[in-house]
Amino acid sequence: MTNQPAPAAHPAAADALFKALSDGTRRALLEALVRDGEQNVQTLTRSAGVSQPMVSRHLAKLRQAGLVTARRAGRETHYAARVKGLGPVVQWMAVHGALWSQRFAALEGLGGR
Repeated sequence: MTNQPAPAAHPAAADALFKALSDGTRRALLEALVRDGEQNVQTLTRSAGVSQPMVSRHLAKLRQAGLVTARRAGRETHYAARVKGLGPVVQWMAVHGALWSQRFAALEGLGGR
């Protein structure tokens, strides 16, 4: 039996998630949606520190990665966090966290010799 991580069920999905989460502004937007619930673009722009077109682009990337949903209401679009979208990242972290724990335990075992 090897200590290799199990292959990701959908590696492209995990790649898209990590890419989407690699940007600080996108992480801040997602955090705001998780913390404060559904919001429209104007509300998100006020606290984002970037222009409305940039907020819209960041939200589009988050939506493509499956991290947010969009709902049209008249001329406004309301965004909400899709926490289940983090599933592939959580799975990746669990697999790799267990692998690192095994490796650290093996190193500690070597120190007692």
